Amino acid sequence: MLKFGFNTFISPLFVALSIIVSYNFIRFYEIKTNRLGWLKQWFIEQKKVLISLSIASILGLIYLLFFTEFKLNSLVIVLPFAFMTLFYVIPIFKIGSLEVSFRNFPGLKIFSIAIAWAGISVLFPLYQEGFKFNQSVFIEFMQRVLFLIAITLPFDIRDLPSDSEELKTIPQVLGVHNTKIIGTLLLVFFVLLGFVVQTNLITTFIIAIVTGLFLWFSTVNNSRYYASFWVEAIPIFWLCLIVLFLNN
Repeated sequence: MLKFGFNTFISPLFVALSIIVSYNFIRFYEIKTNRLGWLKQWFIEQKKVLISLSIASILGLIYLLFFTEFKLNSLVIVLPFAFMTLFYVIPIFKIGSLEVSFRNFPGLKIFSIAIAWAGISVLFPLYQEGFKFNQSVFIEFMQRVLFLIAITLPFDIRDLPSDSEELKTIPQVLGVHNTKIIGTLLLVFFVLLGFVVQTNLITTFIIAIVTGLFLWFSTVNNSRYYASFWVEAIPIFWLCLIVLFLNN
């Protein structure tokens, strides 16, 4: 929204509250189905706090929907990505004993994450603000998809020892080294698309370099916080860069 010149709290707050609800839902579903790993004990210990936070977030969403200038027709943009989030872990259907969801469908996991994340952080807020979709919007969307696939690869590398072979993640199919090459190529295209719209080139280049470095230093032996904290923090660093360069 900053990149497109908007300064309002409604869309970012809606996205933030939605993510709190959906993330906690996914984690508690994973606990119920015994699929959550090292975070499981912490989530169980913090259960009351997390449920309270989720309820507060739901109430916040209701307030935004019905007591602010939120445009209800913008939910049309949200619905496909909400569907992808809901069925990220919940099976869409079953084939025998195999549960098919976006997460465990072979080769689909990383693309579902990238498309849903890009849609909720690019298409939804701009539609909500009445911005007419043009070439720059779709380039921003494509840039975000490329960036998100690249930033998700360290997680797939980290999860190599624990992921089922049926998932067919990129590191499983192509190997760690080739995965890093693919991620680097995605970041190259991410930067090249920035030259098409001629905006935020410095921040785009910096964030591509930072993401590339984290990707190339990714191994199956990294600390659990390497991806779950440092790589996760790259979008926050990107936001800080955008704010810094907009004010100069």
